[in-house]
Amino acid sequence: MNVNFNGFNENVATFIAANNITATGLPVKPSAEGAVAKCSSGDAFCGIVVGLRGGYASVQLSGYAEFPAAAKITVGFKKLAADASGKVAENANGREYLVVNSTNDTVGIIL
Repeated sequence: MNVNFNGFNENVATFIAANNITATGLPVKPSAEGAVAKCSSGDAFCGIVVGLRGGYASVQLSGYAEFPAAAKITVGFKKLAADASGKVAENANGREYLVVNSTNDTVGIIL
């Protein structure tokens, strides 16, 4: 791709991380007040973990973000949710996001 969306409108907040968050790059959902957990299959996600330390997760809530993808997703407005493996996939029950680029294993979206 000849353009780069990194840094566009990025906003990150710190949350208490559930024990099932073990790495960055995971889509997460709110789990309690001020806390997030790894998404289960079909869950709508609020953002992606960009930092993890000492029981806290830095979660990007807006802007351009790249997620691991279950399969290539065509560009445009798509309903997306997490799948069982912690990747993002098209899902009729998911939230709608703008997909701006995609490969077989990553998807770039505007949160």
